[in-house]
Amino acid sequence: MVSEKVSISVDDGFFDAYVSLPPQGDGPGLLLIQEIFGVNQHMRDVADRLAAEGFIVMVPDLFWRMKRNLELGYEGADFDKALEYFQQFDEKQGLADLKEAASALRDHKKCTGRVGTIGFCLGGKLAFRLASQYNMNAAVSYYPVFLDKHLEEAERLRCETIIHFAALDHFVPLETYETIKEGLKHKQNIHIYLYEGVDHGFNCDARSAYNKEAADLAWSRSLEVFNKELKG
Repeated sequence: MVSEKVSISVDDGFFDAYVSLPPQGDGPGLLLIQEIFGVNQHMRDVADRLAAEGFIVMVPDLFWRMKRNLELGYEGADFDKALEYFQQFDEKQGLADLKEAASALRDHKKCTGRVGTIGFCLGGKLAFRLASQYNMNAAVSYYPVFLDKHLEEAERLRCETIIHFAALDHFVPLETYETIKEGLKHKQNIHIYLYEGVDHGFNCDARSAYNKEAADLAWSRSLEVFNKELKG
């Protein structure tokens, strides 16, 4: 994939974003929102994989106010450090940054205009919240943490949205999943899937929780909504 780094200006500075371009050069946009581990190799790989499907994919550096260009692994000291950044993260400010990133993506010279969002873990929650606050054309959320605290925002969510949950997720236990499912059942544009026998992070092939069968199924469902809503 052809990739580039872009800088996005905000009132108190600027932050970088990784952008992966599709083979044909132009296409609809996807804003990919990182896990708590930064814009690491896995996030760039996901971006490249989505770009290969025909999307311009932007991955903004969400933790830039704490540490620019953070890249962490998934175990040991890196995991502990990621949790520290997560606990210090200003979510309100982060959402403001994501709105600026979404605008920059929509204005990208290769973007055809329609823009969706996809996120994982923290990014999964932020994808849902961003879609409820900003004019996104589709949204996909993987195993979003603390989403149950923001269910009222779904009343403003108009685009087609998919949420993937893992049945063994200790960060999003089944009781929380049931609360979310019940709270969103009246929203015809929100589609919720539960994957049995898998844990948080099942999409990431760099983690021990990776499950190819669940990852492939979730991926196909995600692409279906993006192809329909962004390319149609």
